[in-house]
Order: sequence, then structure tokens, then C-alpha cells
Amino acid sequence: MERHFEHDLQQLKERLLRMAGLAELAVHESVEAVFQKDEALAQRVVDDEHSINEMQIEIDERVMQLVALQAPMAVDLRFILAASRINSDLERIGDQAVNIAQSALRILRHPQVKPYVDLPRMSELAEGMVRDSLNALVRGDVDLAKSVLLRDDEVDHLRDQIFRELLTYMMENSAVVFPAFELVLITKNLERIGDHATNIAEDVIYMVAGRDVRHLAGDRR
Repeated sequence: MERHFEHDLQQLKERLLRMAGLAELAVHESVEAVFQKDEALAQRVVDDEHSINEMQIEIDERVMQLVALQAPMAVDLRFILAASRINSDLERIGDQAVNIAQSALRILRHPQVKPYVDLPRMSELAEGMVRDSLNALVRGDVDLAKSVLLRDDEVDHLRDQIFRELLTYMMENSAVVFPAFELVLITKNLERIGDHATNIAEDVIYMVAGRDVRHLAGDRR
């Protein structure tokens, strides 16, 4: 029975990492579609959404079976609970990536509003937060998870800065209102991706150290 339980836990971890890879790829491809003006790449992100959704359902079912049939305790229970929450955040990261890809498809119909300067910085930062939160999960690395938490404010700052710049462009030239607004939506989606990466990092800390650091800024350092 114990060997079967360990096998089921390993299967859950493998599925979670597989979903993490899909979500991380979707984010990368969606922002590349914006910067490279790549319609085919944007459409691929939209078309592949079902893979992440199906994986989420499978992981949820595995979590419910483990809790209901195995009655896990202590560390194993923490991992299963964290896996359930991380699963939800990964699905939402996938949703945000699809939103960015859809904005990319709409932006392609219009001239570029302005050179992309801060937006690539923001996307690189958000992607790095996702990547490091997942690496922290794989390694059980609390310090790496904490470093993700500390980057959240920087993402928010870039969001605000980009929004102010785009608002100025829209006020000065009504012809760019539509594509500029799509860029505002992209920054909002990147900010939400950073939020979900932060959630994953918090769950890693809970899983490894047994500490719930949500809403506790002092425990993030």
C-alpha cells in the first residue's frame, strides 16, 4: 500500500511538472508573438489552450483520489494541498498567455504604437518569475521561492509605468487608441502572470517549510 502511495505521489508530481512546462511555454510564445508580429505563433498558443485545461482536470482528479483514498499525513499532505493550488495557478497562467496571444492577433491589424522598451523588460521579468517559481518547486528551494516574491513589486512598477506612457500616446493621438489599449491589456496580463508565479512560490515555501507566508511581507525575506 505504501509503495502504491509513493508511486501515485510521483505520478502527481510528474503531471504537475508537465503542466508547468506547458504553461511556461505558452507565456513565452505569447509574448514572442507580440514582439515578432507572428500571427501563426499567437494562434498556436490559442489553439493549445485545451492541453493545459485537460491537464488541470487530470491533476485535480489525482489530488482528490489521493486525499480520499490514502488519507495522507504531514509532509505528504502539504505537498498534495500545494499541488492543488499550484495546479490552479498554472491553469490561470495559461489563460493569461492566451489573452496575450489574442491581443497579439488584434494588434497585428494596426501599426506599432511605439518601440517596445519597457514591455520586453516586464515580460522577461514575469517569465523569469514563472521559471524560478517552477524551479523552486522542482528543487524544493525556499530561497529561490523567496526571490520570486521579492520581484512582484518590480512587475507592478513596470505595469504602472507602461500604462502612463500608453495613456499619453492615446491622449495625443486618437488613431492609436485601439492598439495602445491592447498593450495595456497585455501589461495587465503580464502582471497577473507575476501574481500567479508569486502564489506558486508561496506554495513552495508552504510545501517545504510548512510556513504560510501569504499576506506576511516580513516572512518573504
